[in-house]
This record gives sequence, C-alpha cells and structure tokens, in this order.
Amino acid sequence: MGIEIGGSIEKVNGKEISYNEFVERYLAKNQPVVLTGLMDDWKACKDWVFDSGKPNLKFFSTHFGNSKVQVADCGTREFTDQKRVEMTVSEFIDHWIDAKECGGASNSFQEGSWTPLHADVFRSYSWSANVCGKKKWLFLPPSQCHLVFDRGFKSCVYDIFDDASETNFPGFKKALWLECSQEQNEIIFVPSGWYHQVHNMEDTISINHNWFNAYNLSWVLDLLSRDYKEAKEYIEDIRDICDDFEGLCQRNLAANTGMNFSDFFIFLSRFFSANILQLYCQLREEGISVWSSSKMAKHLVFNLASIRRIALKLTSMDVVAGNHGFFLDLMETLDDPNFLKLFIDVGRAYGKIHEQQNCSCDTKKAWMVEFLDYSSHIRNPEDFVKFIDYSVAKLSASFCEENLLLSGLNNWPLFEDQ
Repeated sequence: MGIEIGGSIEKVNGKEISYNEFVERYLAKNQPVVLTGLMDDWKACKDWVFDSGKPNLKFFSTHFGNSKVQVADCGTREFTDQKRVEMTVSEFIDHWIDAKECGGASNSFQEGSWTPLHADVFRSYSWSANVCGKKKWLFLPPSQCHLVFDRGFKSCVYDIFDDASETNFPGFKKALWLECSQEQNEIIFVPSGWYHQVHNMEDTISINHNWFNAYNLSWVLDLLSRDYKEAKEYIEDIRDICDDFEGLCQRNLAANTGMNFSDFFIFLSRFFSANILQLYCQLREEGISVWSSSKMAKHLVFNLASIRRIALKLTSMDVVAGNHGFFLDLMETLDDPNFLKLFIDVGRAYGKIHEQQNCSCDTKKAWMVEFLDYSSHIRNPEDFVKFIDYSVAKLSASFCEENLLLSGLNNWPLFEDQ
C-alpha cells in the first residue's frame, strides 16, 4: 500500500453512550469514532435499500429524478479535486446502471468511487452514515497533517496510494495512518482537522453532514487566519495601487475558503444571540434553580463562554485590522426569519439532547425586555465583546442574586490558557 497503518478507529454502540459521554470522549478531545445501533428506525434505511442490502436505484429516479446534482468523475483530477459534472439524478442512475452492466468500463467507475485526501470544509466536524454499502477510511490526526504537505505548505498529497514524491512531500513516509471499515448502518464521526481519504468498497449510499459548534470554533478561526494571511501575501505587491486592499483580501478569502471574517463575525453574533435568548427563556420559566439543575442551561453557558473567548481573540488579531465590513443591526436580526428559525432550532436541538422540554417563551418580548436598551448596532469585535458582557450582566442581574451566571461564564475551563 505504501503507507503505514498505526491503528484503527474505535467502534461503540451508540445506544449505550450518552450525549455527555460522547462529548467528553470524542467531541471535546477531537477524536474519531464509529457509532453503531443508531440507524435502526431511519426511513432511508427502508426506502432506499432492498432487503438484500443493495441500493434501490429506482426509488431515487422516481422521487428525485429531475433534481440536478454535482457528480464527481473519480477518474479525472481537476486542480486539487476531482472533476465535477452536472446532471439530473435520473441521468446519474442511468450512468450508474450502464457502468455496472459494462463491467465498470466508464472512467468514473473503473477504480471505484473515492474521495481524495482532504480535511473538511471550515475545519468543521462531520458525520457520515452508511445507508448501504461499505467504505474504507484512512485518517491522519491533526498533529501529523504537516507530513502530507509540500515544503512550502501550499500543496497537499492528492492520493495517498499514488507515489508521493519524496522531493515534493519529504515527510509523507513518516505519516502513521488510522484505518477504518465502515459497514452498513454505521455512522462515523470525523473531528476537526483530521485529514482523510475514503473509498467505496461496493455500491454505497451515505448521508453526510458538516457542522461546527462551541467545541470547534477555534479550529474555524485558525483556518480563517491562515487562509487570510495567504490571501494577503498573494496580492501584497498591489497594496499601494489598490483603493480597497483590505476589502480585496476579504473577498479573496471568501472566494477561496467559502467564508471571510465578516461572515464569521455575523455567525458568531447570531449564535450568541440565539443562545443568550434560550438561556433567558430557561431562567424566566424555571427560575434560578435551573442553573444548578439544568444540563441544557449549562450547555448554553458553555456556548456563550466559547463565543466570548473567540470574540476576545478577534479583538487582538491583525486579520481584522480596520474592521472591514463588520456591521450587525440587532433589530434587523430580531426580525429576520432565519434568525428566529436558528433560535427555535437551538432550543429544539438542546432540548432533545438533554431530554428537557423546550421553552415556549416569546422571543421578541424576551429581547425587548432585557436587551433593547443596548445600542442596536455592532460594528466591530470590540463592540461585540461589550455586547456579550452587557447581555450576560443584564441577565445575571435579573435572575442571579449572587451573579452565578457571570461566575460560570468567566470561570469556565474553556478560558484557561492552552
């Protein structure tokens, strides 16, 4: 194979592990795991798959046939990824069937479908659930990711099973990989910054999702910082003749990474607002006793602490010099249907995780009562930190005679030097 396998990925029964145990063992430690036993009641596992375990391709043609999708030509490289073509689901299914009948003569299927070596977008977490089929995963932990890059840390190995030039990638042979075979009805958790290459070993259908939360916000910030520095250095020679050099840097960052600092700033602001409002509702409906008894309330405070830590970092970083493009109108945010949906989804998700009833508090009234006397505009990271501290102090003064909320926020272990 040309690579050294140093171990495998742990498999655990998902029904025998609580959310808090999952957080402690895998999420907080940024470790991969395969979870079994969690897909038994998934509708997709019945509708999409025959009893034989083979995919029901006709179901997809019937229900999603006219939908247009991006399809990877796994036999053709295009820059740092596989070539993409657009077709309808029905066209893809026909292509799949024809390729199987021809014994895999099509380039797309000759070597089996696979994903080149990569770390997930935004350094997010991801999970991948196998509805049918089997995958082989090769993982490299973040501590070794430098080994798959060239000397200038600009280019990454594309396929770990091809001959990687020792001249171009001098550290590649030192990499120690973890291997995993993912079977049908198993879900794999992929942590932040883990490089991985994936091969489908047979006809496979999987459902995948990427996300980030309070535990991996620092990974997102680190990626943005590195990519910003690279984008800035690339056009440094035109700084003197550019009317809006910082704006150009941010636009290039968004184009290359998919998000810039303004986008991240808006996300953090909305994520904070949704969490502080949910905590307000918890305290309003259940009183101060919720602080010591509610796992959901503690989860929300942990989120607030993480956001505050990232916001403080933003205030001292050169990458946000000039605070280009930073602006948030709190009143517009309150009236935005997307924000209200975020607020509701946060409450629903954490209520389900911690098996607590979701609050029915009027979000607009909650906001107006506690926070509307604050300036409605946030223009930079410093404003954001002040808004965080103001909101927490206001909430604490309203419900916590001994400022337990402020104490919990300021003394959370996340703020310890790392």
